[in-house]
This record gives sequence, C-alpha cells and structure tokens, in this order.
Amino acid sequence: MKADLAILGGGQLAQMLGAAAQTLGITCRALDPSPNACAAETCEMIAGNFDDPAAIARLVGGVDALTFEFENVPTSALLEAEKLGVAVRPNAEALRAASDRLLEKNLFRSIGMRVPPFVPVSTTSELHDAADTIGVPFLLKARSGGYDGRSQAVVRDRADVERAWSSIGYSACIAESMVSLRGEVSVITCRAMTGETRIYPLSANEHRDGILIRSVSPADVTEELAATATAWARALLDRIDYVGVLALELFVTPDGLLANEFAPRVHNTGHATIEASQTSQFENHIRAVLGLPLGSTEPLCHSVMRNFIGNIPRSSRSQTDAGTFVHDYGKIARPGRKLGHITFTGDSPGSVCALESRFVASL
Repeated sequence: MKADLAILGGGQLAQMLGAAAQTLGITCRALDPSPNACAAETCEMIAGNFDDPAAIARLVGGVDALTFEFENVPTSALLEAEKLGVAVRPNAEALRAASDRLLEKNLFRSIGMRVPPFVPVSTTSELHDAADTIGVPFLLKARSGGYDGRSQAVVRDRADVERAWSSIGYSACIAESMVSLRGEVSVITCRAMTGETRIYPLSANEHRDGILIRSVSPADVTEELAATATAWARALLDRIDYVGVLALELFVTPDGLLANEFAPRVHNTGHATIEASQTSQFENHIRAVLGLPLGSTEPLCHSVMRNFIGNIPRSSRSQTDAGTFVHDYGKIARPGRKLGHITFTGDSPGSVCALESRFVASL
C-alpha cells in the first residue's frame, strides 16, 4: 500500500496522528515491535524492531517523510531512513537531545533557560559527591530510557544513595535538586520547515507517580509567565532547527519558571486540542512534517483532559453530555498503562469543571 508518511512507533500517538492524517487525505504507515499495536486502527502497520534496517526500508518505501511518536527509538533508525533518501522530521539532533537528560539540560542552559540544579552521575564516588553538591533529598534520573516516572528514584538521605541507584540499574544518571513546586505547565508548539511557528495556549498539568493525570487549558497563569514559556519554546525550536510539534514541560516555582524536559513529538498535554482548538496538535504535526501550511492554534473553548490509567471506567462508555469526548485507544489493560482519555469542553472554566465533577461523581 502506498503511504505518504512513515511513523516510528505504533501506540496511541501514532493512532491519533493517523486519524488526523485521514482527514487531510493522507495515509500513514507505522513500525512497531508489537503485532497488536493500536495504531493499526488508522495506519498501515509493519511489525518489526526499530533497529532492523530491513524493517526501516519497508517502513519508508515510497513515503514523503518519516516522523516518530516517542523518544525511545534509536537515532540509528532515523539515520538509516536518511541514508535511504527519506526526510526525517523532527531531526536526529532533536531526538538525541530529548533522549539524554544531560544533553537536554545543557541545551536548555545554552539558550538561557533556568533549570533545577543538577550534576551528572556515572560512578559511585560521583553519586556520593552529588549529595554534597546539591544536598539531600534529590532526584536520581537515568539519562536515557525513562518516561512517565520510570527510571527515577528519590534519594531521601545519604544512606539511601546506593539503594536509589540500584533501583534504576546503575545507569548513567543526573542527580537533580528537588524544587518547591507551585504547579507544572506545558507549552505545545509547532514549527514549519519555513520557520513559521504556532503556539497553543499553555496547559496546567497534574501528575501522579510521574504519570500525567489531568491537564487544564488554557492554564490560569500570568501574562508574564506565559510570555517567558513561549519565548523559551521559540528559542528551543530555532536552536535545533525543529520541524513538527514539540512540547516543553516547565515547573512553576516561587522563583519563577524552571525547564524540566521537552518532548520532540505530539504530547499527552495537548490531547484536548482535538476538540478544543481550531487545529489539533496531531493535524499540525502532519502539516509541518509534510510541508503543508500550518493551521490556527487558537482555542475554541476551555478544556480539561483526564487520562485513563490502568482501566477505562465503565461509566465513561455511557457519557452523553454535550462537551464530553471519550477516547478509547483499544489497548490491553494493565496497571500504569494509558488506555484512553476523556476531554471536557465548555465556554468557561466553571462549565468545564461542572462536567468533570459529574463524571468524577459517577466513578
């Protein structure tokens, strides 16, 4: 089958990219190690490993561009596609920086973003030195491979350092100071090949055990905070010559914003854009990576998005309230897995919260 866009990864983000592409008359082909990947609902699927050159060749045959739906794909897959003459968007530099917390923090610093104090850790002596340098408690985060709170541990006192490192497999890490949080926000952006950039309103996010639970947009923040977040995001996009949707996650502290991490892809905190924005993050990503004009990121309404983690409540299947939208990814349930989400929309924060409250009461 002829496809226009290749996607590394076959999860729910690829599924939603495929759905957005269909509305534009565009076809997608996705590669995933699982033969039961949920992107099969909207994409042609190839089952194979990301580091298999033969699978990459099948994936990109006849397509106009390659993109990816999550960071834990090898940069070698992108380079293999480039060798085959296929445009890769976003580029390998963006993936490399987002996949390594040390590179990511240094990138943030280089463009003037403030970050929590941190030090790299790769030996036992460096681990103990970190306790002296940034103090306890602190967070130990694997440089690569972690998402949704995985590959992280809290070091609560000096006696706990080696236990924490053991829990994440003695991998190369960063030790990061714990900061006083007033909240967490994200800014979803989209940059075209021409450098044209569109910014969605900020979202305010709530996490539990490192997993996003709830996202509210537009976030109730000051104009100054929103301007800083937007300026940082634009600087990041330009520095790495980015193409596509990028999410920048930020900590709100008593002393202002601190950059946490970025995702070089469509993002969970932007799911509400499907219903609440003139152009969803998924459609704009498709537009950007294929060189089409970007759509408006102006909001249509207020929204709250809640993830379904581990199970989809039975009551969600009977939701009939106007302004309520249920998304079931069709994935096999297991603890900690994102199985779907529900979005509530309305013309005011109060009307959205009323819808959400009725749903929560039904659980």
